[in-house]
Amino acid sequence: MTTEIPYADARTDRLAADGFPADAVRARARVGSAQLFPPVGAYGRAVFGADPVANSNDSLDRLRLVPPVFMPERLEKLIDLGREPMPGDVELGTTIGGFRSPVPVFCSALGSTDSGGELGVALSRQAGRLGLPMVIGENVVPVSGYGRDSDAPAQRSLLARITAYADNVPDGLGGVAVQQSTEDADAEVWNLAYSDPAAQRLLDSGRLAFELKVGQGAKPGLGGMTVLGTGQADALADRYSISDVLGDPSHRLRSASPGTFTDEILRQQIRLMRNNYPRARVWVKLHPGRDIAHAASVAWAAGADAVTVDGAEGGTGWAPLSSLDHVGLPLAECLYRIAQHHAWARPGGCLMATGRIWEGTRAVKALALGATAAGLGRAALLAVDEDRDEGLIRLVDCLTVELGLLISALGHYHPAALSPDDLWAPTDSWAATGLGATTDFIASAVPAQQLHIPTGTPRKATSA
Repeated sequence: MTTEIPYADARTDRLAADGFPADAVRARARVGSAQLFPPVGAYGRAVFGADPVANSNDSLDRLRLVPPVFMPERLEKLIDLGREPMPGDVELGTTIGGFRSPVPVFCSALGSTDSGGELGVALSRQAGRLGLPMVIGENVVPVSGYGRDSDAPAQRSLLARITAYADNVPDGLGGVAVQQSTEDADAEVWNLAYSDPAAQRLLDSGRLAFELKVGQGAKPGLGGMTVLGTGQADALADRYSISDVLGDPSHRLRSASPGTFTDEILRQQIRLMRNNYPRARVWVKLHPGRDIAHAASVAWAAGADAVTVDGAEGGTGWAPLSSLDHVGLPLAECLYRIAQHHAWARPGGCLMATGRIWEGTRAVKALALGATAAGLGRAALLAVDEDRDEGLIRLVDCLTVELGLLISALGHYHPAALSPDDLWAPTDSWAATGLGATTDFIASAVPAQQLHIPTGTPRKATSA
């Protein structure tokens, strides 16, 4: 076992995120877009090149973005503008699951842990100001309450998050997706939100969605898990599995069922959502299972407005270490299988990708593999932990600048124009030269005709 998760940053009481580039995220949240470049003081006094250790074993990180020399779309843009186009001319606005967003980015669910609860309202406020679509996790109501009950901690409740978002979001942008899992249906989360006056502005303007949580990337095949004090655990014992496996008499583990799904059950669930909540959008979140392409297709065909694929790199408030390290497909493989299923054309429905997204290159690679938008989970939480008033706003500002730079460098002027043609994957032949390494996935990450394989070099069998 390699994963070690501290309770908090050892130097301070800040939120910890071991294995995640937390310092880089915090710097962007604190300083803003200046963090996209080398220090200004080094200009003219240093030279710069690629960092050979920057490419990790993550299959999405190891793909490279490869601009062409000839760019017909840039010529079209030049003619349209009457001047040479610049990165600021990239049109980043898009529609995510029925919601308009200024950038192809949304905020993922945070869940109900102490970190998500304490920071959830501040994050909702900033996401609203930005007009970013936002998901609120499924455990919030059972653990922290809906917010109408005076005994519930109002600042951690679902209603507090919805209100903070609705009070700040501009007209015509953004929207909230309220998540619910099978077992949490007993809490009637969707019924409460659908009929609440605080959500009416969002509902009336088509900016309320309900997301069916089939699974998540950090613990595929398992349901939600939270660590509770004994009093809270006793109060929930009639609805959830409570166990003493943590070796601490003051804390107990609450486990929810992931629910049971077949393709027919998923179809019926989506149809039920559309019938019961006709004014709300329908989103579905899938864990990175081996049949991810089929599951996504079933959801779209049944009428889902959006499907979120959460790669195995996805973060969480709590999960078994074995799941974090060894269970589920990486995000890139999920996107690859969905793209292959659709013959490398963009899927007919909205595809949202999450899993260790925090900067522009990873987001653009996901978009090139067919995603409509990329989700910020841990990165959003860290940014708000760094600055509860402006942290997420600065982080998204960095992403906006970076997306414009990268997409224009590829000769495109809208995220939807990205394709696997914009990616290059190292192959075994390159690995033998010492210029790059490979895995089965990397060798099959993009169609053979789009790989730059030296003549006569056999290509490894794909893993899909």
